[in-house]
Amino acid sequence: MFPPVHDADPDGPVVLGGDLEPGTLLAAYRSGLFPMPIGRRRLGWWSPDPRGVIPVGPRSVAAGTALHVSRSLRRSLRRFTATVDADFEAVMRACGDPRRPHGWIDESFVAAYSELHRRGWAHSVEVWEDDRLVGGVYGVSIGAFFAGESMFHRATDASKAALVHLTDRFAHVEHALFDVQWLTPHLASLGAVEIPRSEYLTRLASAAARPVDPFG
Repeated sequence: MFPPVHDADPDGPVVLGGDLEPGTLLAAYRSGLFPMPIGRRRLGWWSPDPRGVIPVGPRSVAAGTALHVSRSLRRSLRRFTATVDADFEAVMRACGDPRRPHGWIDESFVAAYSELHRRGWAHSVEVWEDDRLVGGVYGVSIGAFFAGESMFHRATDASKAALVHLTDRFAHVEHALFDVQWLTPHLASLGAVEIPRSEYLTRLASAAARPVDPFG
């Protein structure tokens, strides 16, 4: 369905066009690709090299390379309550708020990933302060592989709290892989790193094949 990505352009889209049907999306993620629109009408499928990941799993925890939780963040965590899959669509719509810079999550993406969620392949973490949704993250989960798609916050540290709760679900999952696509300064400050695409693809195949469900 998709061309091999091993030698594809490290910065640009690997292929253009296609659809956002569940089977297409799952095949893309298993191939090391993810969708993102180019302009308003064209759909691009990307596989950056290097790839940003957050170290997760028992080995990362033991080595001290898992998500970095500062003292101030630990204090902030006490203010919040986290849930899983309590309001997937609300998280997606908050991530796609058109007032946010570089917003690209439109109705077609909301519909497509909401369908993946209904089928058990996409999940969200919601962060609440009292009864108000103040942060969250969503992504696609296949075995021990999780592709983080987007996150948002309406209160200081709320998106970080969502990541803490999410990565905790993979703390004891062997050979887990947590994909964040591109490394940003914000993610790097939390412990995310870059790995070569070749290594990413090898780890992806192993993680996605594992018969585990961190959200079960």
